[in-house]
Amino acid sequence: MTASTQAPTQASARTPPPATRPNSAAAQVRLVAGREISTRIRDKGFLIGSAVLILLILGMLVFQVVLSSGSDDTRIGVVDGNAAVDQALQAQGEAFGTDVEVVALDDEAAARTAVEAEDVDAALLAPSGAQPELLVMSGDAQLEALVQSTVQGLSIDDQLTAAGVQLTPPPQVDVVALEEDAEENTEATVVAVVGVLVLYSLLILFGQFVAQGVVEEKSSRVVELLLATMRPWQLLAGKIIGLGLLGFLQMLVIAVVGVVGALAFDVVSVPGRLIGTVVTVIAWFVVGYAFYASVFAAAASLVSRQEDLGSVITPASILLVLGFVISFQAAQDPNSTLATVTSFVPGMSPMVMPVRQAAGAAAWWEVAVAVVLMVLAIAAIVRIGGRVYAGALLRTGGKVKFREALKAERV
Repeated sequence: MTASTQAPTQASARTPPPATRPNSAAAQVRLVAGREISTRIRDKGFLIGSAVLILLILGMLVFQVVLSSGSDDTRIGVVDGNAAVDQALQAQGEAFGTDVEVVALDDEAAARTAVEAEDVDAALLAPSGAQPELLVMSGDAQLEALVQSTVQGLSIDDQLTAAGVQLTPPPQVDVVALEEDAEENTEATVVAVVGVLVLYSLLILFGQFVAQGVVEEKSSRVVELLLATMRPWQLLAGKIIGLGLLGFLQMLVIAVVGVVGALAFDVVSVPGRLIGTVVTVIAWFVVGYAFYASVFAAAASLVSRQEDLGSVITPASILLVLGFVISFQAAQDPNSTLATVTSFVPGMSPMVMPVRQAAGAAAWWEVAVAVVLMVLAIAAIVRIGGRVYAGALLRTGGKVKFREALKAERV
């Protein structure tokens, strides 16, 4: 009695839980996922591509800094000036969108020296005289218009004062912005477009990784050994999950570098909108990857050679390219019919909807509908694509037809 009751207890103690058994479904999926990660993370092409994307983001940030710091300030030297001239130049500079710094100069010789040495952008001689003169190194239409408007305004004021005419101060115009968040939306849209560019690159890259891996295993007959120990859906799930985790980590690293760089270089005025837009793009990457990875894997299982891979993944690639191109049009006009409709189309929505969200043109229910449609499309593709994958995986030689793969899976 005692021995018989203890034996099952000892046996059960030695038996691992179902979730951790070596042959369990979860263990098989984890095994394939780990193999995909370890294989790709050592690939030179993957590492070089990641470095190029990061350098591209940093380069765009540096370029933005160079553009924004190009002509914010204007230094104008003045000979024989006064406080009224200085104030008039600075006020006119605000109207022209530049900060004017007035530098007092002793005489014309000092003015010429300052302009030639590029200590000032221009030098104004005798602004209150009968014949003012502006010294510049080369023609600058905006600078000339700024100084001309200032001198004309001062001349009119002097003539009115001499005639004894006293003008009342002009009324202050109250500016009413019909779209208060227009500037913030524009900034967020630019961030979204850059994010979609990275998203598109990673979807293409990891979609091809999935497809190439399927063909490599099929052509080398490695898949026959793998399917001797696991089911087709476990192999497919492990491949998609493993590469998906790697792609998600790469997207996360690029996002962190981009956000930190943007904040460090001070190229954004609303950090909250920047972070929110980046999180949105990352979320759409997860959904988009699940969609395209399933399509690419099922399509790649129909062929046995890398040379034939392009013919079966072209339709999905075209859909991806169309969504990417339309995202730029959505940045220009997020409320257009084309942008609105395609933001709901599964496969295109991961690239179009983030741009519309950043531009403030997508309501919350529109985003919810787009996500639901994507989830339904993914469920259908996983179900049908999984059957195609299982039916075509062991069939080598020429290209397998879609219907033949489905029939083989039933058998």
